[in-house]
Amino acid sequence: MSLAAPPQSGSTSVSPTARRLWRGGRGILLIALLVVAGAVVTVLFGGAQQGGKPLDPDGTSLSGARGLAQLLRARDVRVVRVTSVAEARTAVPEATGGPAAATLLLGDTSFLTEDEARQLTTLPADRLLVGEATHLDVLAPGVTVNGPARSRSREPECALPAAIRAGSAYMGGVALTGPSGAIGCYPADGGSTLVSARDGERTVTVVGDGEFMTNLRLAEDGNAALAMNLAGAHPMLIWLVAPESVPQAAGEASLYELIPDGVKWAVVQVGVAVFLLALWRGRRLGPVVAERLPVVVRAAETVEGRARLYRARRARDRAAAALRGGFADRVTPRLGLPSAAGPDATVNAIAERTGQAAARVGTALYGPPPADEAGLVALAAFLDMLERQVGES
Repeated sequence: MSLAAPPQSGSTSVSPTARRLWRGGRGILLIALLVVAGAVVTVLFGGAQQGGKPLDPDGTSLSGARGLAQLLRARDVRVVRVTSVAEARTAVPEATGGPAAATLLLGDTSFLTEDEARQLTTLPADRLLVGEATHLDVLAPGVTVNGPARSRSREPECALPAAIRAGSAYMGGVALTGPSGAIGCYPADGGSTLVSARDGERTVTVVGDGEFMTNLRLAEDGNAALAMNLAGAHPMLIWLVAPESVPQAAGEASLYELIPDGVKWAVVQVGVAVFLLALWRGRRLGPVVAERLPVVVRAAETVEGRARLYRARRARDRAAAALRGGFADRVTPRLGLPSAAGPDATVNAIAERTGQAAARVGTALYGPPPADEAGLVALAAFLDMLERQVGES
């Protein structure tokens, strides 16, 4: 009986290892970093950035107000989105000297000049200022800001019908104080977060924070009711939002415009060079290459070397286990037994096939390891005999 080892092939397959792929992929990694850096430069120097603006009636983001605009339109309120004073003047019906014909909602007044703010006050429309507005003394005379106010759910605690019908709302931003005769609602430290006052024939309402109108907060508390009561007081709502790009003052230039034209062309040329380098140096995994081994180790030498190690360490138990395992792997398929057959089924099948005593077969296959080398040699000889008898039967 001999210990069998799988035969060694005379050649092996050579494929790229992880280390080689890492070395070969450094160029690709560098290119990826350059692409990321180019994206960052584009974001930083790419001029005006696109994106939804807060309280935009067309904005679908959490800070937009498309939900409120849709509710108002369902209530037969005509919502007109404008981005300039000229558009607002065109949209508002002609003044008749009577009551206001529309509501003018101002969510962002930072782009307006003082002269443009004064032009808005001449329109036949009630004004609704949302957030901490600039030119407040022009757009809402007598209304002053006392200080910041934490945004949270607040009760109206006033006699304004629009607030009473709405109930609690998410208000805050800044605390306001109105002129004599003004109505303050949703009180905060040092003032109110909503002030409604009269400016001649017009009603001016200032709200410290417009978050209650956004898509994020519209469904909470009485936010939707308050927003519709304030913005939908008239059949027409002129909604002024900041334009996409605000004209720059004379002498001002963006950071992108300050970059010399030669640098811009150099960046383009470097990008083209990097792309061509990537095509040239990119790793291409071709077919597997086979090469001969420098040394061929015969199976018999492997078995003998392992046997010498077992003998030097007196590992008779491991040697016996190797003999029994190899015997079972070769004989079990010949007996028609499954690989998961138990000891009893294997012993009975071998004893029935060879005519040997079941007790002796069981001791040889599953008994204790041999006590000496002579016992190990006897075990190997007995297993060889059983294998021959199984093969000849």
